[in-house]
Amino acid sequence: MGRKTLSRVTDLIDGDHPARSILRVIARRRGRLSIAVLAFTLKEIPLWFLPVITAAIIDIVAADGPVDDVVWWFAVAAGLLLQNYPNHILYTRNFMTVVRDTGADLRNALAARLQSLSIGYHSRMSSSVVQTKVVRDVENIELMLQQVTHPLLSATMVMVGAISMTAIAVPQFLPVYALAVPIAIGIRYGMRKRSRERNELFRREVEVLSARVGEMASLMPVTRAHGLEETAVTRVAGGADGVRRAGLHLDMLNGHVASVSWVAMQLLGVGCLVLAAVFSLTGILPISPGEVVLLSTYFTLLTQGLTQLLMLIPVGARGLESVRSIAEVLQEPDLEQNEGKAPVDAVDGTLSLEAASHRYAGSDEDALHRIDLHIPAGSTYAFVGSSGSGKSTLLNLVLGFLRPSEGRILLDGKDMQRLDLRTVRRFVSVVPQESVLFEGTIRDNVAYGLRGVEDARIEAALRDANAWEFVAAQPDGWNTVVGERGARLSGGQRQRLAIARALVRDPRILLLDEATSALDPESEELVKDALNRLMKGRTTLVVAHRLSTVRQADTIVVLERGQIVERGSHDELVALGGRYAQLHLTQAGLA
Repeated sequence: MGRKTLSRVTDLIDGDHPARSILRVIARRRGRLSIAVLAFTLKEIPLWFLPVITAAIIDIVAADGPVDDVVWWFAVAAGLLLQNYPNHILYTRNFMTVVRDTGADLRNALAARLQSLSIGYHSRMSSSVVQTKVVRDVENIELMLQQVTHPLLSATMVMVGAISMTAIAVPQFLPVYALAVPIAIGIRYGMRKRSRERNELFRREVEVLSARVGEMASLMPVTRAHGLEETAVTRVAGGADGVRRAGLHLDMLNGHVASVSWVAMQLLGVGCLVLAAVFSLTGILPISPGEVVLLSTYFTLLTQGLTQLLMLIPVGARGLESVRSIAEVLQEPDLEQNEGKAPVDAVDGTLSLEAASHRYAGSDEDALHRIDLHIPAGSTYAFVGSSGSGKSTLLNLVLGFLRPSEGRILLDGKDMQRLDLRTVRRFVSVVPQESVLFEGTIRDNVAYGLRGVEDARIEAALRDANAWEFVAAQPDGWNTVVGERGARLSGGQRQRLAIARALVRDPRILLLDEATSALDPESEELVKDALNRLMKGRTTLVVAHRLSTVRQADTIVVLERGQIVERGSHDELVALGGRYAQLHLTQAGLA
């Protein structure tokens, strides 16, 4: 699906008007929708025409009429019933195609929007809640369309047919039919506000539970290592109890709606039968026995249809609440704005920070304050300092995950605020502290996002990353599946694959964020050797706690409380005897 189509789907969703939103989305496929409605109309003809046939046959029997007339009416009934099958199949194919396409459109629009939202949004939002919106909420919308549309169309067809045929046969009886609709509408609107509130509460509780289950899964090693299984289970149990209570309150409300709807419609049905019989017996209206059956049957069909619709209020309410849920993502304003900005076709790699500051929302001080720094293309700059000094914030500013609160960042002399960062990042590679691998083969992970990469290029990247030896030793070589998050590989192996992934892209700018801090000494040496190859000729920004990994940097920048306090080479800073020298002595065990 094209970006333009996804944008259009996003524009159609409004959390304040969920019903109107979903109608606008499905209306995009007017052709299939029209065919589906036409096929449905044809297939439903027996439902409202069979009472006419029944009434005619009863009157023939009551008048001792000819058998040929009964046979003729049977032929009409058979023809109407047989056409139901092909038209039902035609309706199902077209309408369900609309439903499934709508579900796919919504999921694709959510995925595209999530890729456009800022990193700040993703740091605030639980990944489990996002997954719930993409999977469960869209499924609820599909379910609503499936379960509500059929009875809605059916009730509409029956209502039109019943009113039309009654108007022809016994027009004086039409006012009785008019009672059913306002009663049904009254029940619907009487429950609307409470239904919405309880569905929203239930949805929020499900999201809380999803977040806790996701948290439990990610913390499993920590939980087991510290014997906190009971604590983890208790947290999930609290979320499950919230879902139970909210679900029970919702079920009770739905039970009230179902019972009130059924009793009201059944009383109307019985009342219609009695009224038709009284009119016929007293002669108030000239109604034949067959017409009594006809009127009663039509009113029963009408009330059954309305009852069925009222019974579907819970499904509809759940679906509309899911529309509001996905609208929270599709209407989220915290976007990384790239549209309309200048695309970048080539990068030299010169970076300049001019009085660049950044302050996180809700904070009283800058995480970085008025940083002035010029990084020539092809040079290596390392950033050291205590935790919270602003090192990772600086990398995120260069990467464009964060925007400067003040000042600016230049790439090759151009203000990054005016550049399409999606095109900039094609020339950037990141090797984080904890490499991220997905469920797939080693080759797929190294070539992630690249098309038509030659095997020789991937092999060269694996060799330069010191990964070829362990990859070749795998049962299926680079076709070996690494498991979710690379669970079947060691930390050093995962990190070398991350380096190979960076190498195969041949980036101009390289960001290394604590790339060796979590490794054992042997793995660290292999990774360091691979990083030295990766860094050659590229603008490299390194964040590290271990000073041994930054000794060879062209310039080492020491940050404290968001400001640069020292800069220079390793030897210069040691000789200076300042903050860096103190860190060096501490790590060397000489302090």
